[in-house]
Amino acid sequence: MTLRPNEETFDLVAPGHTYTSVTEKISSIVLDRRVSLRWLAAVMVGLALAGVLTVGIGTVLLFGVGLWGNNQTVSWAFDIVNFVTWIGIGHAGTLISAILLLLHQAWRTSINRYAEAMTLFAVLMAGLFPLIHIGRHMFAYWLFPLPNSMGLWPQFRSPLVWDVFAVTTYLTVSALFWYVGLIPDLATLRDRARTSVAKLTYGVLAMGWRGSARHWQRYSALYLLLAGISTPLVVSVHTIVSFDFAVGIVPGWHVTLFPPYFVAGAIFAGFAMALLLAIPMRHFFGLRDLITMRHLENMGKLMLATGLIVFYAYLIEIFFAWYSANPYERYLIFSNRMRGPYGWTYWLLLLLNGLLPQLLWFRRFRTSPPVLFAIALGVTVGMWFERFVIIVTSLSRDYLPSMWAFYGPTGNDWAFLLGTVGTFVLLFLLFARLLPVISIAEMRELIMHQGHVASYTLHGSATPPER
Repeated sequence: MTLRPNEETFDLVAPGHTYTSVTEKISSIVLDRRVSLRWLAAVMVGLALAGVLTVGIGTVLLFGVGLWGNNQTVSWAFDIVNFVTWIGIGHAGTLISAILLLLHQAWRTSINRYAEAMTLFAVLMAGLFPLIHIGRHMFAYWLFPLPNSMGLWPQFRSPLVWDVFAVTTYLTVSALFWYVGLIPDLATLRDRARTSVAKLTYGVLAMGWRGSARHWQRYSALYLLLAGISTPLVVSVHTIVSFDFAVGIVPGWHVTLFPPYFVAGAIFAGFAMALLLAIPMRHFFGLRDLITMRHLENMGKLMLATGLIVFYAYLIEIFFAWYSANPYERYLIFSNRMRGPYGWTYWLLLLLNGLLPQLLWFRRFRTSPPVLFAIALGVTVGMWFERFVIIVTSLSRDYLPSMWAFYGPTGNDWAFLLGTVGTFVLLFLLFARLLPVISIAEMRELIMHQGHVASYTLHGSATPPER
């Protein structure tokens, strides 16, 4: 496969960058840049919200999940809404890293590192909610396949157990994929560090990397293997999460549409979060020449594509309810979701997830960072409301009117939501200061390849080099 200049790599890095300048620019963020007041202020806000989360967890462990607004009818509420939302956000990192790597998409190079970190932090936030939701926290180990003489657990017929295996597998593989990609960069930081503590820390983490041909051969084989393992996880993990609902006999849940619908929604929300992180990062860290407008535009295009799938799913749900002539499904969509007590949330998600992303059809919006940031923020909020509508609206009014109940979140519910957002931001801020947010090794390779293509163009060669 040939690589033509100005089409594949020339607009991925600003002109003038060399092997050395890329290394210096990325590593200096960790090793040389002074801590700014804006970064400290953001860390303090994150710490404050992390403290709110800690207090929320502590009170629930002491007094039980009765502190939440859940009731006998709406037994799942903010806890599972937040769980599904955070799992979805973590999907873009694996898609960018694994699938785009296997498809030889060079534009992933500048964004894969921070997207992988985003995946890890989002999955960590998601894992809090099922663990606390079970109520009897001292028996959480029942979810794992440990030896037990009575053979009573885990209960594999429960989709919640499927979640445990899917999420832990996803977290493990994503962590390995992220760390393996970091090893050459950790060695670079080790060699450029000025203090003995930094040299020792990065040296231990680099695991003796010397950059030899044997090291690169083993690294490339392992990285490709982990990419192959991670690829099916993008589809399988959120498919299994969708089974939490699809296997339940609840109006609006028991549909075969949920697995592809949830996967597309996860990638949609994940790319929105990737843009929310990339746009401020490239501004405050001065990375506009490495995270270029083409990266933002490509993420916008993928967000538009997955957003169209999600919007189609919304419309097809309305069609199913009308065409099936099922009175319960018709009531759920036309009376409960559209005109019920939570009706405003349904129309808000249609606006934010269905209509707002249509602006991305226009290139002037796809290439405007403020507009992209606003759309991504709207999609992130809209996807949270989508999960709220699916869970709370469906449970609050099921088949028995005598069991109908209204759900209202408590202060503890909001503490968990805001606390996980703050903790996620705090972890990302620490990551950005302690580790390279862009892969130095892969950017070096891209720079060298870009120069190789440019040399052919400069000398008027009729035969471009092989990719």
